[in-house]
Amino acid sequence: MVASLRQNRSTAVLIAFLLMTAVLWAAEPVGLADMKVLEFVEKAPGVWLATVGKSDGVTYLSYAGAEPRLGGLGKMSAAGFPLEAKEIVGVTSNNRAIVRIPLKDAEKLYGFGLQFAGINRRGQVLHLRTDHYRRGNERLHAPVPLYVSSNGYAVLFNSPKFISVYAGIGNRWDSPNFPTPKDRNTDRSWPAQPRSDAVEASVIADGMEVIVFAGPTALDAIRRYNLYCGGGALPPKWGLGFWHRMRTHATSDEVVRELDEFEKRNFPLDVIGLEPGWHSKSYPCTYEWNPKLYPNPAEFMKTMNENGVRVNLWENPYVSPDAGIYEAIKPLSGSHTVWLGLVPDFTLEAARKVVSEQHEKEHLSIGVSGYKIDEVDGYDFWLWPDHALFPSGTSAEEMRQTYALQIQKMLMKLFRDRNQRTYGQIRASNAGASAYPFAIYSDHYDHKGFVTAMVNSGFCGVLYTPEIRSAGSSEEWVRRMQSVCFSPLTQLNGWASNTKPWSFADVTNEVREVIQLRMSLLPYIYTTFAKYRFEGTPPIRPMVLEAGYNDEQAVIAGKLDDAKNPYAMAIRKDVSDQFMFGECLLVAPIFVGQKSRSVILPTGKWYDFYTGEYAGGGEVITVTPALNRIPLYVKDGGIIAMIEPVNRISKMTGDVPLTVRHYGEKASRAAVYDDDGKTFDYEKGKYVWLNLEAAKNADDKLHGSVKSLTGSYKSKYKPINWEFMTK
Repeated sequence: MVASLRQNRSTAVLIAFLLMTAVLWAAEPVGLADMKVLEFVEKAPGVWLATVGKSDGVTYLSYAGAEPRLGGLGKMSAAGFPLEAKEIVGVTSNNRAIVRIPLKDAEKLYGFGLQFAGINRRGQVLHLRTDHYRRGNERLHAPVPLYVSSNGYAVLFNSPKFISVYAGIGNRWDSPNFPTPKDRNTDRSWPAQPRSDAVEASVIADGMEVIVFAGPTALDAIRRYNLYCGGGALPPKWGLGFWHRMRTHATSDEVVRELDEFEKRNFPLDVIGLEPGWHSKSYPCTYEWNPKLYPNPAEFMKTMNENGVRVNLWENPYVSPDAGIYEAIKPLSGSHTVWLGLVPDFTLEAARKVVSEQHEKEHLSIGVSGYKIDEVDGYDFWLWPDHALFPSGTSAEEMRQTYALQIQKMLMKLFRDRNQRTYGQIRASNAGASAYPFAIYSDHYDHKGFVTAMVNSGFCGVLYTPEIRSAGSSEEWVRRMQSVCFSPLTQLNGWASNTKPWSFADVTNEVREVIQLRMSLLPYIYTTFAKYRFEGTPPIRPMVLEAGYNDEQAVIAGKLDDAKNPYAMAIRKDVSDQFMFGECLLVAPIFVGQKSRSVILPTGKWYDFYTGEYAGGGEVITVTPALNRIPLYVKDGGIIAMIEPVNRISKMTGDVPLTVRHYGEKASRAAVYDDDGKTFDYEKGKYVWLNLEAAKNADDKLHGSVKSLTGSYKSKYKPINWEFMTK
């Protein structure tokens, strides 16, 4: 009996051991030792790529069709791999591809898409998803999964999936830098959020590409990213003028009368935007002219172009049952509709062909210059569900993350085939879109949020416009107009409000003045975009990318508060209300109600744009500008090329006198870019760089000259007059 019990007990122990062993064998990896060190291959100068798991080769960059500008990348200074490669590890587990990238203790993280609040993302969790902007940091118009480190590198998670990122959040028990646990009861330095030493990201997929961009500075890393994505967008010159969108149901006669009104009031106007009413039906769309409002589209377009004003058409990509292309696009569309309109599968060449041919015939052939693409961002209850099916087999998730890229690529080809540059707007975008000439816009209308989004656009290779629609007062009207005039696309959108630049009569002069200043700065702004194209430098640069800027002045300590801050977490006041526009112009917008504001000036000397007087350097100054002035500062040696303001850029003919302003005391050099401003001939070498130099002569006074010309285009900028602003 006893022997039998012992035998049964031994059998039970053996079975338990075998079961435990089987569980261990089947267990998923949990430790860093179970993750594989990624193998990075240099794909271009300063650009390395590795794959976690098995990638199917379908990525954001493949959707965008990005072709790296190897010439521009080759001109950048050499840079080695910027991280400890052996510490970058990945694994596939539970249907996820996971990657872990190390962080230094003092490292700051920027980017992760078109954010509307703050700039430093360290300590945040982001579930990046294309959506109409919602308060937070993850459902965004452009949820670009790229982050930029203050240590001078950038990382792109190149997978068109819904991605989760823990940016310095989450501490592994086997981390080499595991923090020392503290007792909250006795140690006042107890951290509610222990500092993590890594960025961890994952997607539900068999694999994920990871691309690392070297510096040596954070700005250099962004340049490499933009160049790897094809270089930045170079809009036509007319696209950098003033845009005005008409009310939704405006008629062709009303639009023509609007041109006369702008001329009568001496206001610049380069682009008229037509909103949904131009369609015979919209939401969903026919893409066909409304015969009641536009009885003769060809004649209307002829009148507009003869007046030097371009026409931009609003549309969303959802095809109405009443559209002429409905039956042709139906078998090439997804299983679900949006506003009862078909959702074309633009990954299919046949679908692109149907829509492109209709647009070419009905729009481009009579002179339409571009498009505003709406409603490609969300909400969940407006777009197709995550389980929708598409004839190409593309998942609904992937389609949502890349739909805006697909549309930009299709439209860009239409205009490129005509050797005609375009500039437009779009409601969403993603990684790889740097070369596409579309500015994102938003229905979110907080002024400070607009400026913050514009600042963050500089981290992720997209353009953003803080368009003006309406205002609660004359003061707000002016301040918003000033912000939009120092943005990539200057637009008044009166689709619902029917507002005009002169809608607040008492500040008409102030509004006209800042729009005319925008027009005067055309050579400087166009050169800024040329540098975006050829060098990858974003036109709007966050201040943390400017040499000598000290963002530590933005940090304040957290205080224990049982209601507002019960964990005594550090509070950070990110500075996102000032930025660099181009090479040397610092912009500090004013918001309604502000009588004064602080401006952080980087090290070196900075000068007032309007007067040339010394403003300060390496310090925080307080300014109290008049209503007609947006604070603008130029770094020492800064050179700003300007022209007399014009009301129609397309009407500029013959020689254009150029005024070259120099600020400060430093001898310096700068270049002004020029080409025909409307075709892609610049890609064949038909452009010119005017290399300018401000040098000191024998009596230590500055004088200016054109040092040399680079390129085959004959510039119309002449004569060139120098103006030394600092006396």
